[in-house]
Amino acid sequence: MATNVPETDSEHKYVEGEAAQEKEADRIVKDDRVELQDSDAWDKLGYSFPTWRKWQILCVVFLIQISMNLNASMYANAVDGISENFGVTKQVARIPQMTFLVAYAFGCELWAPWSEEYGRWPIQQLSLFLVNIWQIPCALSKHYGTYVICRFLGGLSTAGGSVTLGVLADMWEPDDQEYAVAFLVLSSVGGSVVGAIIGGFVQEYKSLPWIFWTQLLVGGGVQLVHLALNPETRATILLDREAKRRRKTGEDPNIYGPNEIRGRKLSPKEFWTIFYRPFYMFFTEPIVLWLSLLSGFSDALIFTFLQSFTPVYKQWGFGTVGVSLAFIPLLVGYILAYLSYLPSIHHFRKIRRRDPDRLKPEVRLWWLLFLAPFEAIGLFGFAWTSLGPSYGIPWIATMIFSCMVGIANYAIYQSSIDYMTAAYGPYAASATGGNDLARDFLAGIAALYSTPMYTYIPGRPLEYASTILACISVVVTIPIYVFYRKGPGIRAKSKFAQSIDQTREKSRVKRKSVSGPAGRNAEHIERV
Repeated sequence: MATNVPETDSEHKYVEGEAAQEKEADRIVKDDRVELQDSDAWDKLGYSFPTWRKWQILCVVFLIQISMNLNASMYANAVDGISENFGVTKQVARIPQMTFLVAYAFGCELWAPWSEEYGRWPIQQLSLFLVNIWQIPCALSKHYGTYVICRFLGGLSTAGGSVTLGVLADMWEPDDQEYAVAFLVLSSVGGSVVGAIIGGFVQEYKSLPWIFWTQLLVGGGVQLVHLALNPETRATILLDREAKRRRKTGEDPNIYGPNEIRGRKLSPKEFWTIFYRPFYMFFTEPIVLWLSLLSGFSDALIFTFLQSFTPVYKQWGFGTVGVSLAFIPLLVGYILAYLSYLPSIHHFRKIRRRDPDRLKPEVRLWWLLFLAPFEAIGLFGFAWTSLGPSYGIPWIATMIFSCMVGIANYAIYQSSIDYMTAAYGPYAASATGGNDLARDFLAGIAALYSTPMYTYIPGRPLEYASTILACISVVVTIPIYVFYRKGPGIRAKSKFAQSIDQTREKSRVKRKSVSGPAGRNAEHIERV
């Protein structure tokens, strides 16, 4: 803590003076209206919420992520029913799952700019409402085309990781958010597995419409919980409210919030810049590209498993419910991976608090170096234990290896999000947006190729298909080790990363000055 506080009164006054000048230079003053900045009302922002309140909000966001990903995966249990009821092939019946996931990939980026302008709370409420509405036509559908259209609209209506990670960023700064990121990632990867498990029971004991009624019940319940328990967290919205309060009470009649003084209107150019940047970073930043592809490939594996588990476990006589329960080892793998991250997070946080500049962002990849190989090991093992009972192999063997895949899948998403947040600072939302784009888009494509892949490869399709995926996983995990060693040099060539040190130093100086004791208390709150 002491490393960031001036050691003498003269140094302290100098820092305060410099920061005050910079702060005033950034402040907008129009006529007699003065902009209220975050440093003027730090105690009103999400960063200053009590710890219990932050985690309560995050738990609700956790449920939202579970609901979103349940919608993505549970449709797989409707494929047989749709194929039978509407006389289409199972491959055609999977198209609505693909359209949902691909639309989801772009929907995340479409919703993000509006959450910056109008706040996280109304955007999440509107998104949940629309997603829930689109479940109703699917449940009542008499035509196959309804599923294609409404699933597409449902995916486009889903404000996914770009907004939920925004809520997290509203309450924790990058150096303090690792525990929260690890927790939220668990919901993101776990939701798909929860959907697969619940979906098996619904498919076995209920009619086709109940696949969608169940999604509606879960989504509606989550929306009500969010409506009742979660407040707004977006800083600009909270500053607007605080400015209005001060004017109403006469405390400061000339103070106005950022949106009040700047205007809330998002110009087409600004919207395009925000929407375009994740795609630009995805294709021009090697770190974003490779980590996003790795994360997307890993997530696509889960949707491949949604199709492959049925033929694999039928060899041991598993029915619909048995196949759905076979996903539990993946969930166990996620939980084990989450727990394994906690000691390393604690260790590196202690170092960072003693010396904030000692650790480079690449340290966020350290634990992934050990867990990433589980993806290839798990896939190779799953492939050749899929030979089945005729070779004397017990079903538990395949589940042990699928658990390893779950461990690696969680680790890849957790470390890539955490690393890009640390490496790209103010551009982290765009960097992680590329990650979400790759995950959902590749998962959508996987919904179409996975069944043919596990059916039509000559020879041993079950074994060869997983072996091909294992070989690909070896290739896509190699960049992790390259970035761990060469990351600083790669980032030094990035125009996005070059501005980060300056931005962080500017923020640090502002935080020290603020307005007397309030600012120093805010600094203390975040570091305790």
